[in-house]
Amino acid sequence: MKIRNRLTLQFAGIFTLILVLFSLVIYYFTSIYRQEDFYDRILQRAKVVSAYVFDADEADARTRRLNQIRFYQVLPYEVVKIYDSQGRQTFTEGRGRLEVDNALLTKIRQEKELHYEQGDRQVVGIVYHDNQGEFIVLASSIDAYSLKKLQHLKVILIVGFLGSLIVVLVAGWVFAKEALRPITKVVSEVEKITASDLHMRLSNADGKDELSHLAQTFNKMLERLELAFEMQSTFVSNASHELRTPLTTMMGELEVALMKPRTPEEYQRVLNSTLEDARLLTELSNGLLQIAQASIDSSKIQQVYLRFDELVWMARDQVVKRQPNAHIDIDFADFPDEEDRLVVKGNEALLLIAMVNVIENAIKFSPTGRSATVRIVLSRKDVKLVVTDRGLGITEEDLKHVFVPFFRAENVRNITGHGIGLPLTERILKLHNGSITVHSQINQGTEVTLTLPQAYGFIPARP
Repeated sequence: MKIRNRLTLQFAGIFTLILVLFSLVIYYFTSIYRQEDFYDRILQRAKVVSAYVFDADEADARTRRLNQIRFYQVLPYEVVKIYDSQGRQTFTEGRGRLEVDNALLTKIRQEKELHYEQGDRQVVGIVYHDNQGEFIVLASSIDAYSLKKLQHLKVILIVGFLGSLIVVLVAGWVFAKEALRPITKVVSEVEKITASDLHMRLSNADGKDELSHLAQTFNKMLERLELAFEMQSTFVSNASHELRTPLTTMMGELEVALMKPRTPEEYQRVLNSTLEDARLLTELSNGLLQIAQASIDSSKIQQVYLRFDELVWMARDQVVKRQPNAHIDIDFADFPDEEDRLVVKGNEALLLIAMVNVIENAIKFSPTGRSATVRIVLSRKDVKLVVTDRGLGITEEDLKHVFVPFFRAENVRNITGHGIGLPLTERILKLHNGSITVHSQINQGTEVTLTLPQAYGFIPARP
């Protein structure tokens, strides 16, 4: 069932329940009020008849006249009967049918006053004491006029209920349509967005209601999808370029070498050049393999407790071994009193690769020549490695793609590299529940921060 139909039925159901309860309450209390009011009128009639019958020999002429006037003000279909203490009927007035037996007379004597119904007829029985003894007076009548009005009220309520139900169904349908109009609009706009239109965004995302929040969520998802598609496109383009370039070079050199007989020295030069290109392809293949390995489940990687500062020193030594002229300043002023706060849990080899990549990048892209600053910073729960260079910097647009494999910023394409270091480092950090952030300004330099959670509090006790 569609939400619109469900809302209409729920709206109509709730309103119907309220309307039924309201109608029943109106009818019930109207009926109760009519019944009690007519019992009071019959009781007064029983007293008037008793006064007329029994006070005729005691009252003065004015009172007898007044009782006579009241006696003739009869109720509709009135029947009045009077019985003595022996149960003999001594007076009767009216033509209606009123059944009386000894059990009823006994009950009236016990309760002094009794109200009951006999079909449509309402009856009031009272005990009346006179100088002639004790008598039972039964007065009855049919409230025909009020019963007819009550019947009319019932018809009005039923007709009003059915009419209101139709109005409620129509109003519920219109209400549900208006309530769902924003959602229908969102669905219509989402259906128009295809893989080639990921730049489109949903409208009505500026409000603060739930639908605006839904539109904002869709827009954020579209931003992530657009970025993912763009990253995928960039990856394919860059990977094709990086892999095709050495292959093209190799094929060109080999074809030129085979065009005519060459001297041994020329063949040796061609073979050396081809070997260099093959090594480049091997490096690219190894980089892709490392990224794939760093993307597997972290539970399958052996992790131990490691000193973060020792890893930094090991990374520094490896970088210096590869680039003897590199100058690396390690700032360790924030050394904690508790050395265990420098302990992290991870895979030593992978973390070493991540740190070496970041430090080597800082040195490689620094025009001043192989210098970088490395700081170890402690926060409340994390330990960070902050690597800063004073290089060319990265544009804001290129920063969005630095974690895409094979991506190379426009201003560093003349510097040797494959664009694998940062993507590999990002995956290694994710495996260790860490993170990497890059902040950069053109001609000011770049700052890369590696963050890992401290293992402080989880380190097993030393024997």
